[in-house]
Amino acid sequence: MLTFPLRFPSPVAATLPSAAFLLPALTRVPLRRPLPRSNMSTAAAAPDSAASNAAAAAGGEEGGKEAVDVLVQYVVLRRDLADAWPMGSVVTQGCHAAVAAVWEHREHPDTAAYCGPDNLDRMHKVTLEVKGETQLKNLAEKLQAAGVRHKVWIEQPENIPTCIATAPCPKSQVSSFFKKLKLCK
Repeated sequence: MLTFPLRFPSPVAATLPSAAFLLPALTRVPLRRPLPRSNMSTAAAAPDSAASNAAAAAGGEEGGKEAVDVLVQYVVLRRDLADAWPMGSVVTQGCHAAVAAVWEHREHPDTAAYCGPDNLDRMHKVTLEVKGETQLKNLAEKLQAAGVRHKVWIEQPENIPTCIATAPCPKSQVSSFFKKLKLCK
């Protein structure tokens, strides 16, 4: 457990010398290191993630900062739908997929951490695009084969696959699947 000294101002101690014992001048606050996350799949890990996970497990610090593997949720939309549908409808498809992916994997420790009170205002999402349905289905097959937790949103009643959202997971484990995709514009 790490501890860092913090100084808390004491207006009581400053005005009453005999009350200095109420708030000590130096207080140690324990900070817990994040627990190592279980891998979603050994096949899904990026080649360099093993080295970064080993460094994190060994307590590796770089430049005084602890290495942190950020939790991220990827949302991949179809560009052909963005060109044909109203923007609000396309955004809604991404929202459906993102919420469904979180809900379906709500019991997973990564999802719990991503939605936890300490992270709620600092969520990381990356919204990307593919050309059309074929590319979306190919990506879904790759994610499925690698064991990456995700949700393919299929709009009903039309039965049209519109987008994919991953469950929240460490970026190092899934970023390689999305490197060739463009940011959604």
